[in-house]
Amino acid sequence: METGTPRVGEGTGRITAGLKIDQLKYLSSEADDPRMHAIVSVRVDGTGGVGRPDGPVLAQVLAVDCSSSMTWPVEKLHAAQQAAVAAIRRLPDGTPFAVVRGSERADMAYPDTPRMAQASARTRARAERAVHGLVAGGGTCIGAWLDLSRRLLTEQDAPIGHVLLLTDGKNQHDEEMPLARVLEDCAGRFVCDAWGIGDGWDGQELLRITRRLHGSASSVREEAALPAEYERVMSRLLTKTVPEVAISVTPMPGGAVRYLKQVFPTEAELTAQEGTGRFVTRAWGDETRRYQLCLSADPAGRPHGEDLQLAVVAVDVPGGEVRLPPPQPCLVHWTDNPALSRHTDAQVDHFERHRRLGEAIAAATDAHRRGQRDLAEQQLGRAARLAHAMGAAEQLGRLSRLVRIDDAEAGRVALLPEVAAIDFQHLIAASSRSTFGPESGPESGSGVGGAAGAEPGGGATVSCPACSAKAPVAARFCPACRHPFQERR
Repeated sequence: METGTPRVGEGTGRITAGLKIDQLKYLSSEADDPRMHAIVSVRVDGTGGVGRPDGPVLAQVLAVDCSSSMTWPVEKLHAAQQAAVAAIRRLPDGTPFAVVRGSERADMAYPDTPRMAQASARTRARAERAVHGLVAGGGTCIGAWLDLSRRLLTEQDAPIGHVLLLTDGKNQHDEEMPLARVLEDCAGRFVCDAWGIGDGWDGQELLRITRRLHGSASSVREEAALPAEYERVMSRLLTKTVPEVAISVTPMPGGAVRYLKQVFPTEAELTAQEGTGRFVTRAWGDETRRYQLCLSADPAGRPHGEDLQLAVVAVDVPGGEVRLPPPQPCLVHWTDNPALSRHTDAQVDHFERHRRLGEAIAAATDAHRRGQRDLAEQQLGRAARLAHAMGAAEQLGRLSRLVRIDDAEAGRVALLPEVAAIDFQHLIAASSRSTFGPESGPESGSGVGGAAGAEPGGGATVSCPACSAKAPVAARFCPACRHPFQERR
């Protein structure tokens, strides 16, 4: 079932927000712990060219790993310097920015005092000279880098704060500034994208940072690729002109919010503001994001055999003139018919597979680190099977760097003999980026799936030939009537 449709501002010149809920409403009244899962799709449109009349929208910190491991190979530090320079050159005039030198502590590379400069031809040139003068030495304490970034950004009134963090190593000196504590302090203050370079970084650590700070984890296999990647990151970032979008979930009597988490285009943790069901998301351009909502439900004293409102979901954009969509209901229909209650919404099932795919990759990484190649191969086979079931060609392509895929549908793979530990880290970093439909990839968050048959402003769907209900393009069966889709052409 789906309720509501995101609307876009076609030619209105005004920012609009859209809201759509996909769910199967039937729950068994005999279940021990009934939970309703739904996918909440939120879209923002019409942000192009929208600026801020009283100042810049973005404040940018570049955190560059300058630990001693960056000295070898020598191309690594050079690539980091070139990438930082590429990002600096993309900053519009007036943008507050700073460069942080990261080691077992955090130091200012530019400016030379703990403040941010305003981008101009003069400050950009000075920053480039400072970046080219960076010298590697010392250890790694990522918490210190993020803490200094937080303090710098706190002093700025630009509504979007962003940190672009690069590391080539593990967080060896965590005791100096514990990352867990720093992430709590930084959450909600800025967005962080984290990059791995070289062969010593920890993919799970990057995911820990970016999921908490609503960014994405990425990596490069070749050092020379980093500057172009930084340019692409900055180009996307500069399209973000809406500082925040809030999603409010109001449960009805008999319902409670278990969680709301972002599942597309990247995975991110969301925490409700204290005492409310209001979840704040940050830094939007023209894009669609999808969230998995889990509600607990109590059938006691509730009517059976009819649609009941379990919660109301609403979207608002603080401080801006934005055309908002009407609130949308999340429904429950209590039933004793197992033919209705045993099925899961196709979108919920799709993102559940993504979650299990990430778990399989993490398990394979742990097994390989312990020297258990057979177990690693087994888990990568499980990952291939899940990726095939989702029609996720990009994930299968990444897996093929580690295994020979003999039968993706059956999960039959063979671990390649030359696989190294760092290959698993690249796979982990990429696992936070999800798909919606078989052709969507890491850049498809700016659309609604990118597949033929997408409804304007809505999800990428096809019509069931048996009952005409809508289903995601990745679905193997109709969520309404269970008609198999393998036969469609």
